[in-house]
Amino acid sequence: MKFKKAQTLEQIADLIQAKFIGDANFSVTGINEIHVVTSGDIVFVDHPKYYDKALNSDATTILINKEVECPVGKALLISDDPFRDFNKITKHFNPFISSKESISESAIIGEGTVIQPNVFIGNNVIIGKNCLIHPNVTIYNNIIIGDNVTIHANTVLGADAFYYKKRSEGFDQLVSGGRVVIENNVDLGASCTIDRGVTGDTTIGEGTKIDNQVHVGHDTVIGKKCLIASQTGIAGCVVIEDEVTLWGQVGTNSGITIGKGAVILGQTGVTKSVSGGKTYFGTPISESRDKLKELAHLKRLIKEEKKA
Repeated sequence: MKFKKAQTLEQIADLIQAKFIGDANFSVTGINEIHVVTSGDIVFVDHPKYYDKALNSDATTILINKEVECPVGKALLISDDPFRDFNKITKHFNPFISSKESISESAIIGEGTVIQPNVFIGNNVIIGKNCLIHPNVTIYNNIIIGDNVTIHANTVLGADAFYYKKRSEGFDQLVSGGRVVIENNVDLGASCTIDRGVTGDTTIGEGTKIDNQVHVGHDTVIGKKCLIASQTGIAGCVVIEDEVTLWGQVGTNSGITIGKGAVILGQTGVTKSVSGGKTYFGTPISESRDKLKELAHLKRLIKEEKKA
């Protein structure tokens, strides 16, 4: 998430009441999670296991819960609770804006687009040309939808990321300040849920077709011309490359990559990254040919045990 106007290190430190290390006028241009940070961004880290990853990332300001040596060309914000203060920054620069009507006056809707009854369209939404939005679709604030997109009934775009920190008194949610971006010629089935990014975009690539009752987690990027069948659950921060097929009831772990042209057969648990151009099956996942050989071998062993 980029700020509308660059801030100084001192301004951010004053906002969250934190100590800073670095030039008071050091430029801060945004806030992002570790997997999408670029120069100018703030990233937060609150566990020693991930200090090095954050300090050596592309982020140039690190919000951290311990005073450490500051890398050259970077700055530190020292906080007793980086998770809390990351949320504070997100809320300050991207506050929630409530709606007063079913279709916000700030929404931009392209020529030829049809909006069926009982659709909700939030603030600062952009919808392209010749789209068809069926009844009871909910489109949260700041969503971007391209041309020739069809969205079937009861689908929700832009719900919060499922991202929590366990506290002694319960769970704190990481505030979602990102967006959903639906590119041209995408079809979304009925009752799908596409969560927005925490700080970046959840993206559905051009020409992708998604069946009914599919869930896509925060910050996931789905490529072009993919096919995703019913009841598939895709976790957050997944990369699905172009022309991938996921058949029914596939589930994935977070943070993995599915390579271009891969086919994942039904009810497979994608527990790790897999390369493209192959067909996969089973949990834990493996190439379908290998999995079927394993099952055939197991079947023979059972028969032999019964004969013994």
